[in-house]
Amino acid sequence: MLLLILKMAAEGGGKELNEIKTQFNTREGVYKLLTHSEYSRPNRVPFNSQGSNPVKVSFANVNDQSGNGDRICFNVGRELYFYIYKGVRKAADLSKPIDKRIYKGTQPTCHDFNHLTATADGVSLLVGFSAGQVQLIDPIKKETSKLFNEERLIDKSRVTCVKWVPGLERLFLVAHSSGNMYLYNIENTCGTTAPHYQLLKQGKNYSVHTCKSKSTRNPLLKWTVGEGALNEFAFSPDGKFLACVSQDGFLRVFNFDAVELHGTMKSYFGGLLCMCWSPDGKYIVAGGEDDLVTVWSFVDCRVIARGHGHKSWVSVVAFDHYTTSVEDADPMEFSGSDEDFQGQIHFGRDRANSTQSRLSKRNSTDSRTVHTTYRFGSVGQDTQLCLWDLTEDILFPHLPLSRTRTHTNVMNATSPPAGGGVAGDIVNNVSNNPSTNDSGANTPSNSLSSPLPRSNSLPHSPAMTANNKSSAIASGVSKFATLSLHDRKEQHQETDHKRNHSMGHISSKSSDKLNMLTKSRTDPAKTLGTLLCPRMEDLPLLEPLICKKIAHERLTVLIFLEDCIVTACQEGFIWTWARPGKVGLSSQKQAVSPSGTII
Repeated sequence: MLLLILKMAAEGGGKELNEIKTQFNTREGVYKLLTHSEYSRPNRVPFNSQGSNPVKVSFANVNDQSGNGDRICFNVGRELYFYIYKGVRKAADLSKPIDKRIYKGTQPTCHDFNHLTATADGVSLLVGFSAGQVQLIDPIKKETSKLFNEERLIDKSRVTCVKWVPGLERLFLVAHSSGNMYLYNIENTCGTTAPHYQLLKQGKNYSVHTCKSKSTRNPLLKWTVGEGALNEFAFSPDGKFLACVSQDGFLRVFNFDAVELHGTMKSYFGGLLCMCWSPDGKYIVAGGEDDLVTVWSFVDCRVIARGHGHKSWVSVVAFDHYTTSVEDADPMEFSGSDEDFQGQIHFGRDRANSTQSRLSKRNSTDSRTVHTTYRFGSVGQDTQLCLWDLTEDILFPHLPLSRTRTHTNVMNATSPPAGGGVAGDIVNNVSNNPSTNDSGANTPSNSLSSPLPRSNSLPHSPAMTANNKSSAIASGVSKFATLSLHDRKEQHQETDHKRNHSMGHISSKSSDKLNMLTKSRTDPAKTLGTLLCPRMEDLPLLEPLICKKIAHERLTVLIFLEDCIVTACQEGFIWTWARPGKVGLSSQKQAVSPSGTII
């Protein structure tokens, strides 16, 4: 009987552990899943994701005067959907997509809106494909203006990431699983023959080439970075720096204007799959096959913390611009309970200018202390969502919290505003720049700090970010219905993650065991314990504020919006989680999920 009771208790505990959560609590309140705001394919049938590319989501705001200005684009298998996104306000109407496209012989892998030119009449959307092409479409006008790398003469490998260059309407950057990145101009053609290149700049494990041609053609620049696939890249908030993560496990940060390496970081083991910048550009968080989130300081060019909460590969990391906290407090008043601090929390709707001005207070000579907390999140193949707080005891471990820091300016991490000169200067001067072979990272000479205490979080209040203003766009006239390939049989190189090879529970003594699990082209013994890859015991280990299982399949999307958090899984379902206090009365009624369960 005792054995039976123990067995039943174990089964019950396991069932509770594997239960899909529909809400979770944080210090600021309760986040709730809105089942009526679920987006998917119109039939709502789970997608058979085996062998397909990850589901990705992109948002744009078209300044629609009706109040429904948000637009959502997502890919599921061979299909691409474009809807009005109603968020926490109204239920999703999946029967009326603005645009739907089904591709033959290839699959969409990633996409990005041009926020500068988005209007209610038209929007420019770049779509990357598994066969290497990039398509420029307008889903509002249902037009296709151009297809880049159509004959796959530039690169035959899968497109892993595509983004518009910040502040510019015509330039975009594309990354491939070959480890190459290419800079395109939408006004230029790609040519009918394979491009020839001329070396522009070369450094450690990277090189940049210009396209050698009598007439201007795409690509304008070719970047070769690291070894293996280039999994993701992102521009800094000011648009002057470019960070990318590769399958060789390295984060590399470049000065995009000067085409020079600024700094690097190595994963604990395995490839890095994702990264993101903090709202002020001072920190970068990366995640990947070591099951960790790693925080890297842009100013100091070093790892300052790691976080362990996932049980499998980390697929997406993102900062929450709306819950980043900046508090003014008198010195020596950092005491009391969490409830005391809750009174200081207030949720405003100011935008990026407010965020920057508040963060800049740290540079003031006022006698009041400014306390900063960054909120970021992560999702992974373990189907879990984790939220993290990056707090002052991690950011400034050698300074007491009650001391006024007049020498630190958070907003000076990157240079101010991006304009047309970021990539435009490269394009204009590309033929005048001589080839050079000397370039390197500006890595600091200071050694690793002594072991630091592990930390979780401090109380916080939100800061805000900005939506880009829209302007008019001229659309293309040619139409392109489908993509088809007859001669391509590229093998899918991704392998499903095996849970028994996952990192599991990490301790400070686990480095020897981890090194036996994987062999990288870069000898781990040469980087472990250095500034590139500090040992676990040399850094603070962050613990997640929350870690919740929210899906049946691996998670592929995490986006923080003003009123909600958006997540998606490989089955093709996009979920909206209302922030505390953002759920209307109609949203609080009981809803029935597709499986029939009352939420």
